[in-house]
Amino acid sequence: MSVAKAISKKRKRDSNPEAHFELSKPAPAKVGPILVSYPALQAPPATPFQCYSRKKSKRGGEDEEEFIVAGETDTVEFATNEDESRRASESGCRYLLAVHNTKTGTVSILPTPKTPHILSHTVKALKSIEPSAAPSKTAYLEAKTTLGETFGTKKQKAAIRANERNRIDVSAMEGVMGYVMDSIEKGAEGLMTAEESKEFADKNRLIPPFSMTAADPSDIYALHDIIPEAEWKALSITSLEAAGNYPERLAMLPYRRSQWVNHHLRVLTESTGKAQKKKLKILLYISAMLAFRQTTFQKTIDKEKLYERLSAVPGIVVDGLLSRFTEQARGSTSYHSTSATKTTLLTYTFALCLKVDDFASNTTVIAHDLSMTVTEVNQLFKSLGCKIVKLGDRERAKLGLSDSSADEKRAVLTAPVEFPKPRLRKKT
Repeated sequence: MSVAKAISKKRKRDSNPEAHFELSKPAPAKVGPILVSYPALQAPPATPFQCYSRKKSKRGGEDEEEFIVAGETDTVEFATNEDESRRASESGCRYLLAVHNTKTGTVSILPTPKTPHILSHTVKALKSIEPSAAPSKTAYLEAKTTLGETFGTKKQKAAIRANERNRIDVSAMEGVMGYVMDSIEKGAEGLMTAEESKEFADKNRLIPPFSMTAADPSDIYALHDIIPEAEWKALSITSLEAAGNYPERLAMLPYRRSQWVNHHLRVLTESTGKAQKKKLKILLYISAMLAFRQTTFQKTIDKEKLYERLSAVPGIVVDGLLSRFTEQARGSTSYHSTSATKTTLLTYTFALCLKVDDFASNTTVIAHDLSMTVTEVNQLFKSLGCKIVKLGDRERAKLGLSDSSADEKRAVLTAPVEFPKPRLRKKT
């Protein structure tokens, strides 16, 4: 191309008027331009399309949603897919169409937004063929197995063979199902029912004897089921009450390294009353249990050392602790501690702590005294039927606690007692 022609064409383009926009006036009797979308096969540009109305408009004009677009070539037919078009319309996407007149430079914008017609196609040669029925589940599995055996990897083929070995032939079992059911019923005769199983589990809990029907927390664990009556009568708090000051009282305890015990000793000896004296006696027994736990922490127990360590309490108390919280091998005179006896000793101790704390114990302090984690201590309190919660304003006022303890969680025992349900394993 010569330079003169290029300059003349450039001047011709520059001579065109500047484009300006205007809003086109709607024509009531005409449909106007339409948007279509081809999700799969696209029609050739020269394919003719027609609009077919489903129903007549009552407003005198044509609504775009009231007609379908259809067209065809020699081999394929195209038509509006009503479901897909309605879904596209409900998605909220709209388009504004505009027409540019190159002679006048005017861009006319149609006033009505449009939604595309989603076109589906049908091959004419396949219209006469009836669609095949969906394969059954058995046929599908057979085809899948054949495909896996032909083209699968070694791992997939091994899995197919394993499934074939584990598959049960139901038809072969038809003649023996009666015998199988009879054998199952005979085998199930000795099994426990759900109620018997629950009763057996309750009896084998590593906690003190309890009452499921008690309406008051104090009646759930009876005092003399934890401290036998003979040991209770043998305990004496006269020396504690007669002591002149707190250090003297502390020196009379079998175990003096418990922050929980020492705090309650100070509080209980400063008040009088039958209920306070009862709690002081329970506190003395808890101190003996803690000393017993420390002395018998090893697997083999030195009986003489134990009696010397618990000289602050009567011998009948030490004998009772040995008989309930240790095991003795057959034909042996030595005592041993096991994980079960250690757990039982702790749950009995915690049940007494609940009685002293009016059934709301601070597990953090107790865990620190026992050199255990708070989670472990909370789990044992839960096995007693407690819930680990924060106390409300009314509960703290009832127990005489300050507002500074609002964020502390406590083990609270309520009636009737409810034990935690066993956790079910997740299916893999």
